[in-house]
Amino acid sequence: MNLFERYLTLWVALCIVAGVALGHWLPGPFQAIGRMELAQVNLPVAVLVWLMIIPMLLKIDFGALHQVREHWKGIGVTLFINWAVKPFSMALLGWIFVSHLFRPYLPPGQIESYIAGLILLAAAPCTAMVFVWSNLTNGEPHFTLSQVAVNDLIMVVAFAPIVGLLLGLSAITVPWDTLFLSVVLYIVVPVIIAQAWRKALLKSGALAATLTRLGPLSLVALLTTLVLLFGFQGEQIINQPLVILMLAVPITIQVYFNSGLAYLLNKKLGVAHCVAGPSALIGASNFFELAVAAAISLFGFQSGAALATVVGVLIEVPVMLSVVKIVNSSKGWYERRTS
Repeated sequence: MNLFERYLTLWVALCIVAGVALGHWLPGPFQAIGRMELAQVNLPVAVLVWLMIIPMLLKIDFGALHQVREHWKGIGVTLFINWAVKPFSMALLGWIFVSHLFRPYLPPGQIESYIAGLILLAAAPCTAMVFVWSNLTNGEPHFTLSQVAVNDLIMVVAFAPIVGLLLGLSAITVPWDTLFLSVVLYIVVPVIIAQAWRKALLKSGALAATLTRLGPLSLVALLTTLVLLFGFQGEQIINQPLVILMLAVPITIQVYFNSGLAYLLNKKLGVAHCVAGPSALIGASNFFELAVAAAISLFGFQSGAALATVVGVLIEVPVMLSVVKIVNSSKGWYERRTS
């Protein structure tokens, strides 16, 4: 891990502070960037997501995807966590903390909206940033790509029913155009670009050199994305610090619970560490771009739901970095056979 990656937590913290400050002092430019949308998907953020994942997708040899059959246990564990555990455990945590323990300290008219935002966050498995987390844990790249692709296919049909069930609504208007466009923008287009570029680089013999030059690009794009996202919500974060802290509690517990459960299940099943690491990370992280867009579309930009999804971004990055550290430092324990 190079110097830049070693102090990534510090850079993340600085970018969050910079985003909030710039959003507060220069609201005009951030509002202009925020309006650059298509079907509620912010296009500048979409481009940054491409810059995050295309250098990692360049490493993928789709001719070797048949090897994924060897990792069916890891895929099964992640699917179980993402679809049978995470949305429901988040609903439970929202009920415990937001509806009960923290209720006296929260705006009464926003209680249900906060819980809705937490559920939207948990019902959308991560699509883009897991490539960053997987790369930081030396995860099996073909497993990561296939797992994300399977999750996206399931999300198309399962997102609305799960959200509707957990919100206790008879019907819910889901931004389907946002969902489909997000999948196209964050998976289909980057894969096509990366594979066409990889083919050209292999032909010219420049693949290794290009991968070396592009190494820091994904992390720089991640940090720039953070500045934008927190710039968009800077005013709300400054005006409601106690609310941010209380919403952070169930989100933090959720990340550690789901990543820990996935990691332990993979160990129990004898899954290789290079698969267990990204499996745990995919099981714990969220597709925050979609969650934010869905919250804004369903409940409005100034809603508690929108704020809860943005708090998810605030919490997820530093907490996921701590999970990466735990996964890497526990590799010896993980690979030790139980007597």
